[in-house]
Amino acid sequence: MIDATHDPALVSWVESANDPAIDFPIQNLPFGVFGIAAGDGARTGVAIGDRVLDLGEAHRLGLFDGESQRAASLCGDSLNDLMALGATAWTHLRRRLSEMLRADTALGARAAKHASSILVSQRDLVMQLPARIGNYSDFYASIAHATNVGSMMRPDNPLLPNYKWVPIGYHGRASSIVISGTPVKRPRGQTKADDSAAPRFAPSARLDYELEVGLFIGPGNRRGAPIPIAEAGAHLFGLCLLNDWSARDIQAWEYQPLGPFLSKSFATSISPWIVTTDALSPFRAPALARPAADPQPLPHLSDASDAAQGAFDIGLDVNLQSRAMRELGLAPQRLSRASFAAMYWTPAQLIAHHASNGCNMLPGDVLGSGTVSGEAKDARGCLLELTWRGSEPVALASGETRRFLEDGDIVTLSGSCERPGYRRIGFGECSGEVIAAVA
Repeated sequence: MIDATHDPALVSWVESANDPAIDFPIQNLPFGVFGIAAGDGARTGVAIGDRVLDLGEAHRLGLFDGESQRAASLCGDSLNDLMALGATAWTHLRRRLSEMLRADTALGARAAKHASSILVSQRDLVMQLPARIGNYSDFYASIAHATNVGSMMRPDNPLLPNYKWVPIGYHGRASSIVISGTPVKRPRGQTKADDSAAPRFAPSARLDYELEVGLFIGPGNRRGAPIPIAEAGAHLFGLCLLNDWSARDIQAWEYQPLGPFLSKSFATSISPWIVTTDALSPFRAPALARPAADPQPLPHLSDASDAAQGAFDIGLDVNLQSRAMRELGLAPQRLSRASFAAMYWTPAQLIAHHASNGCNMLPGDVLGSGTVSGEAKDARGCLLELTWRGSEPVALASGETRRFLEDGDIVTLSGSCERPGYRRIGFGECSGEVIAAVA
């Protein structure tokens, strides 16, 4: 629903939020969890400009009068309680926060008097996982990505027969999800060269990133009670950036017959700020138009409203900076740019399918979209595609080339939404540096 909180003319008393280039204007208001210093207790917050509104402190000072249930959900060390409240509560809370941070309201004037107590600089924070993530599943929802990867393995038959009928996914490892900025240690594992008679156990030589979007689940469902497609969107609290780090050589050896395992479970990075579905309302888009020859979704995945506006028009970038580039003072280099609106399956379809067998989704669960890729070469969302399995190295500004990631490489994902008549909003960054494997 588009309402007054999306008005591009809104001005905040937090001056940095009025910068047109900022990711977090008053029209965004993403949620996260932070500590003031390493080891400090976790607190919930909302990003506004280059500051963070401390929600627990705002509640203590009485700025959430009349919002007792919703305000109480903000005073813990995670966002799970807020996620569990549901879409109506999220919308009411967003409107209250917008009023609190506006420069032209009585509540905003009250809040501004407490600025030194309720605002902290983002530079001074240690960001933490925004929720207790009990479960993580990763999908394969980009048909461009699936076609590219399939073409490497099966040139004559890139897409398997089920792809256009069923959202493909696998259960990931929630315990190894880490917040942006956490170093990623190169994994060791079994790999087998084509010309070798037996595998060996060694550090991965084909480490890769995957540009993805993470979907945070809200209320969820009881075990045995599926989520209808028409209701699935109401169970989506918000979106973040997600990097599904992948060891391609380990993956190639282990994935048959049951799919990825140790090649994916060593680390998955997410950005710290969850941009809510309310904030993304102006950037809704129609689901990808399917060619006439493609099958239409089965009834449990088919909904007219979702087809009309179930996608999100998010521009996504991948940047890489090697150790040598940093030493030379060279800025990160963009490797690709893709659009989340081009996915074959919508977020609501992923949620409805996941729960269609009665699987119970819980507040704070995360679904990965799968690698976001487009048809153009510069829209490919991982090095496996971008270098075509290593056969077409990427040239870096430092004179280096990359087939796959090297130690010291920093990969940074970013995302933003822009549309005429609305303020640009962003997702911040999801970043991680590759460090050497354990000896």
